[in-house]
Amino acid sequence: MTEATAGRDRPVVLLLSGPNLNLLGEREPDVYGSATLSDHVAVARAQAGQHGLDLEHVQSNHEGDLVEAVHTARGRCAAIVINPGAFTHYAWSIHDALAAFGGPVVEVHLSNPNAREPWRHTSVVAPVASGSITGFGGDGYRLALDDVAALLEDRP
Repeated sequence: MTEATAGRDRPVVLLLSGPNLNLLGEREPDVYGSATLSDHVAVARAQAGQHGLDLEHVQSNHEGDLVEAVHTARGRCAAIVINPGAFTHYAWSIHDALAAFGGPVVEVHLSNPNAREPWRHTSVVAPVASGSITGFGGDGYRLALDDVAALLEDRP
């Protein structure tokens, strides 16, 4: 058990969802699918449970709210899974907050940003993430929780 999970029955993973993800299921279903954000969170929560992890979720359309969520996760959460949405491409404050986190961070995108418009090809989150999962739709959340569990098992 790490310091971040001491005193808890199960380690906590923070799932962060960036701007406009609250519109999933309505916004560009040809790109993002028909599942809602609640559907994706339910998949992530179930997968976390299979690995003996608890999951907390925060969605915000405001960059500062996500930065605050990362700050409050320090010393409390074992890992972070983040779909930063459009913040992926320019939110250096999220990059800096994640860099100070100390646990595994997995970046998730429903679509493959590298197969889309050129401005989506740069991620400011990727350099501070343990890994990125892109282009697998909602299955990316399940894959992210599998990876988080493996990364946590490998920690001393």
